[in-house]
Amino acid sequence: MNKFLAGLVSWVLVPVAVSKGLGVRRVVPRLPPPRGRPRGQSGEGKADIRILVVGDSSAAGVGADRIEETLGPQLAAILAEATGKAVTWRNAGANSAISAQVRDHVIPHIEERDFTHVLVSVGTNDAKNFVTRSAFKKGFGGLLYAIHARWPEARVYWSPVIDMPDVPALPPSLAFVLGLRVQIINAMGIQLCRERNAIALERLPVEGAEGFAVDGFHANALGYKHWAEHIARIIQAEAPAPSSSQRSE
Repeated sequence: MNKFLAGLVSWVLVPVAVSKGLGVRRVVPRLPPPRGRPRGQSGEGKADIRILVVGDSSAAGVGADRIEETLGPQLAAILAEATGKAVTWRNAGANSAISAQVRDHVIPHIEERDFTHVLVSVGTNDAKNFVTRSAFKKGFGGLLYAIHARWPEARVYWSPVIDMPDVPALPPSLAFVLGLRVQIINAMGIQLCRERNAIALERLPVEGAEGFAVDGFHANALGYKHWAEHIARIIQAEAPAPSSSQRSE
């Protein structure tokens, strides 16, 4: 279905989305982020690879029981083992945040300035909140600009939104409607990444419900591990990002 038709059909089906969405909200538990410091290091010594995971609740690690099970530290551990280098990680996410909110309320409060890799996790809330194509373009596009301005040497990656029918918490009718919104969000996100010096990753394949937390919506430790392995393969295929000492030479 083309983007125009997807948008038209999704707006016609708003009553279905509202009705089914309220039903899901009544039965799905709201999970908190895992306890623990949202930063750490894998490996010994000075870190040549410094990762920021920024965005929505998935960036914060909602769905995992322990901070070590979230995306940032699992990705850092994989890269440290593969490269033999120390890798630092930092999680910075906000529950239910859309792209514009991450741009305005998360990015300005991240103190570190030396990340080599920035992984952006946004789009799911933009889709389920029916953020329009033009509003997402402004929000996500501005977010990419803000990231490049704050960390100009970092490689920037964005994970497109997964297929909604793969999400256990969603009934088929709601998954269909939200899938139409995801189609619009992902298409615009990929276009903006091409235009604004970011890498749109391949969409994460979902291998089964066992990778989801008890809410049937967020990833659990296994899901975050699968996601981290997916991203690590792409990062490892690229040339190493420069360290701060290399940039100063």
